[in-house]
Amino acid sequence: MSGFSHLDSEGRARMVDVSSKSDTTRIAVAAGELATTAEVVALVRADGMPKADVLATARIAGISGAKKTSELIPLCHQLALSSVDVRFGFTDTTITVEATAKTKGATGVEMEALTAVAVAGLTLHDMVKAVDPAATMNGVRLLTKEGGKRGRWSRDDAAAATSEPAGPRSAVVLVASTGGARGTREDTTGPAIARWLSERNFAVRGPLVYADADIAAGLDDALSTRPSLIVSTGGTGVSPTDATPEATAAVLDRELPGVADAIRSKGTHVTPHANLSRGLAGLAGSTVVVNLPGSPGGVKDGLAVLDPIVDHLLAQVAGGGLHDDTEGQ
Repeated sequence: MSGFSHLDSEGRARMVDVSSKSDTTRIAVAAGELATTAEVVALVRADGMPKADVLATARIAGISGAKKTSELIPLCHQLALSSVDVRFGFTDTTITVEATAKTKGATGVEMEALTAVAVAGLTLHDMVKAVDPAATMNGVRLLTKEGGKRGRWSRDDAAAATSEPAGPRSAVVLVASTGGARGTREDTTGPAIARWLSERNFAVRGPLVYADADIAAGLDDALSTRPSLIVSTGGTGVSPTDATPEATAAVLDRELPGVADAIRSKGTHVTPHANLSRGLAGLAGSTVVVNLPGSPGGVKDGLAVLDPIVDHLLAQVAGGGLHDDTEGQ
């Protein structure tokens, strides 16, 4: 037969017997996005939709969906989920959905993470359909999974292992904003970075918004998917809550001081306050991490610095790229 685990030797559907497998910690991350209108995105961000709190409702629906996966998908096992985390992000015309499911058991939680994304997305559609009945839920996909005999799998690693052309490079956008995480402050910097990356053929995860005190956890989560690039915004100043440089320094293996200095230098052409930014840039494994300031102007300047060098930088990190005569001067 084909080797599908849910088919027996005669091609009949079956529930896989996992009794001989070891209990290990299992984690899966899935994502998707609701494509809608700029009007809907603005209304959701401002909590202005007619059907109560859109994101809170969709988050609870996603968690509930994950818990009911074995009832919805006939051959899935019942799992004791230890955690289901559903997060949302925004671009100009999409609401992104990401779910992380965790358990300790003999089988994985991929379907629970995927179901959480799908149900949260369908709930978003239900909540916004009065304004945009043409909204579509797209790209429900598994990003990573880990645990069990096979260890860790990621979508990017799988693409690299095939002989087919790889898909777009992956990037994660992080926003350090306590007000943004609480929903009391609108963030425009994260969507601007996501749009810039998408225009340069990156597959973008986020913007993922974290309170300043939680940005270290955000970085750890972003690195878990091994993206090519992480761009953060916010938390680079000298206020007591600004913690992005410290969190970044903790994960970097090598710094790229020239990039960080160029971003500061670019900003000083507009305001001397740019010198107060403590943002870092460097490598965490094979992932390039760049901190940008939390202002729209600071992000614009930072992206202008990255624009002419990002392709060459990523090629160098991947082991390719050309060494020109000026390198190292």
